[in-house]
Amino acid sequence: MGVRQEIKPMLVLAWPVVVSELGWMAMVVVDTMMVGRISAEAIGAVSLGAAAVHAVSVFGVGLLLGLDPLVSQAWGARRIRDCHHFLVQALYISIVASPLLMGLVWSYAPLLELLGVDRQIEILARPYMDAINWSIFPLMLFTAFRRYLQGMGRVGWVMVVLVSANLINVAANWVFIFGNLGFTAMGATGAGWATFASRTYMFLALLVYVLVCESRLATGLKKITLSPAVDDIRRIINLGFPAAIQTALEVGVFAAGTTLIAKLGAIPLASHQIALNCAAVAFMVPLAISSAGAIRVGHALGRECPNEARSAGWAALLLGASFMGCAAVVFVMVPEPILRMFTVNTEVLAAGATLLYVAALFQLSDGLQVVATGVLRGAGETRIPMISTLFGHWALGLPIGYLLCFQWGWGASGIWVGWVVGLTTVAVVLLVTWHWKMGRKPHLATD
Repeated sequence: MGVRQEIKPMLVLAWPVVVSELGWMAMVVVDTMMVGRISAEAIGAVSLGAAAVHAVSVFGVGLLLGLDPLVSQAWGARRIRDCHHFLVQALYISIVASPLLMGLVWSYAPLLELLGVDRQIEILARPYMDAINWSIFPLMLFTAFRRYLQGMGRVGWVMVVLVSANLINVAANWVFIFGNLGFTAMGATGAGWATFASRTYMFLALLVYVLVCESRLATGLKKITLSPAVDDIRRIINLGFPAAIQTALEVGVFAAGTTLIAKLGAIPLASHQIALNCAAVAFMVPLAISSAGAIRVGHALGRECPNEARSAGWAALLLGASFMGCAAVVFVMVPEPILRMFTVNTEVLAAGATLLYVAALFQLSDGLQVVATGVLRGAGETRIPMISTLFGHWALGLPIGYLLCFQWGWGASGIWVGWVVGLTTVAVVLLVTWHWKMGRKPHLATD
């Protein structure tokens, strides 16, 4: 199929993943909106704590991205038992990695004071981090099942689970943040416990779904050996580790920016968090297209159809760029109505509008780089995205943002301009890499 013919099947696969990613992001947005009814300091605490926990947890989630090429290529080659086998090995990785990741979060919390974070924000952020940290374990288990199902193109139930998890998150926030149904009001900390409750539900829901499907379809999952296979665990990690580093570096640069902006006070941090949530919501669409692209590329390569893989990749890039171009226009045209969904504080609104203007500048680059990362992952390439992210964000973007923020007096906008530089650099490198890789004979991850 050509690029034009690939658009429709890509959209069919992508739209449930889009809804899933938006459902995922909606939890963060809802937390911010509900905590925002307390104070700007509470928003800042959730922003700072969530950024730190997210930077750690995405490394663990990234380790499991090695399932994308392995499962999708095995599925394309109709090796169903291999798909089941890789799931079991991913669960072993999740069980071992979770306590290590949680330990990193607990060791980070005492550093907030040393980093010069506003004292009131620090007081609220530390118990929130302690609470949300417990959600890393169910998150890892959920991710293993999710990547396994998505690799086989079974994305519908993942969408249902993530959408319904939002209802649980809202209800749990209402109970824990504000102290309803006889519970003590926990404020920002309650949002952390609500996240734990919703993520536990997500894992259990996918577990039940997989077991029910196996009882009906008998695809051989129950016959899979449950003992760890060191060689295959190593294969998952060899593919997933660069992806984990790349994801952690990307999320980490946003967490680092959040920490730096926290030094500016509650108003800049609150406006930053709200604007970042808006940008993150838009990002969920190309992120979902990235996952769909990885699946389509992997399936095509598993069938030994490199031309179809090439078309799938370019179709995904076209869709991602088109959406993010529209998002940029929305941020420029109607920033204030968007921001008023989160707060009525006039200072936060004014500062947030400026940040949305800057966000519009990196929408196209952000969409292209994440989709390119996905289609390259589907082809088994995870190292170049890691290297480009290290260079683009940490060698260029963050230093430039720091200078603009603190030396040139641009404030939070300076950090955001640094992100423009970093994302644009990464996007260019990955587009060139995809073009180069598709001009050569692809190497299968399952070989």
